[in-house]
Amino acid sequence: MAHPSINNSQDIKTKKHTNETSKISRFIDKTTIALLIIIVIIYVAFLTLPVISVFLKLDLTQISSQLQNPGIIKAIELSLYTSLIATLLSVILAVPTGYFLATRKFYGKTVIDTLMDLPLVLPPAVAGIALLYTFAPGGLLGPVFNSFDIIIPGYTAAVIIAQIFVASPFLIRSAKIGFEKQDQTIYNSAKILTGSRLRVFFTISLPLAMRAIISGTIMTWARAMGEFGATLMFAGNLPGITQTIPLAIYTMLYSDPLAGVMLSIILISISFAVIIIVKLLEQKRYGYKK
Repeated sequence: MAHPSINNSQDIKTKKHTNETSKISRFIDKTTIALLIIIVIIYVAFLTLPVISVFLKLDLTQISSQLQNPGIIKAIELSLYTSLIATLLSVILAVPTGYFLATRKFYGKTVIDTLMDLPLVLPPAVAGIALLYTFAPGGLLGPVFNSFDIIIPGYTAAVIIAQIFVASPFLIRSAKIGFEKQDQTIYNSAKILTGSRLRVFFTISLPLAMRAIISGTIMTWARAMGEFGATLMFAGNLPGITQTIPLAIYTMLYSDPLAGVMLSIILISISFAVIIIVKLLEQKRYGYKK
């Protein structure tokens, strides 16, 4: 049997070792948290400082005069006009496509699904070249349009086509997710009761996916408003015809910097508002609050 003093000595050593281990663990935890906070601060600063710097360049005394600048007004009007039409056409094209991809299984579906997402990752210049080789007079569909004396590049229609090409995939993805996450039991029961797929779509599937569709529509509109590269390559940069807000910023950056800053702030504000709205819709869709 061990002597009590020996047991006490071992207990003291064990407690001392435990305390030292605990201190080391706490030190490591505190160091890790400190490093994590530093990384977060650096990254947040990296993303926010460029945005803040644009606002710091704004001359508050020039806001009124800049908002009366004909170049700014034309760019805003054209951007609103083209982006709204592009968004409307995207809804007409993308929602049925998203529904089809979400509810049907067929050979080659993965390939089609991938092609629908491709414009999201294509470099803008490549997207513009692709549209030129498709819709320009000498392009793939050029002879068809030439037979009707229709020229697309250099006209407002080219802006709308470019915006649909780069922005509509946002809506397809969002609508597809909205349709995929629906309870199939409800869908199947409704189909048995009504016997009409079209009626089930408008009364069950579409309402249940509406939040996802609205989110995708808002993102599509915002992306269309901010489209630059494909529009520049395919439609050109003609004031009042193809010069949207991003193209006007590009042009005014050197000729009229204050106007460029004003337009930049408008786009930043639109983007921020869109993200807030989409986040609120996402929270309501999944039933949680932050």
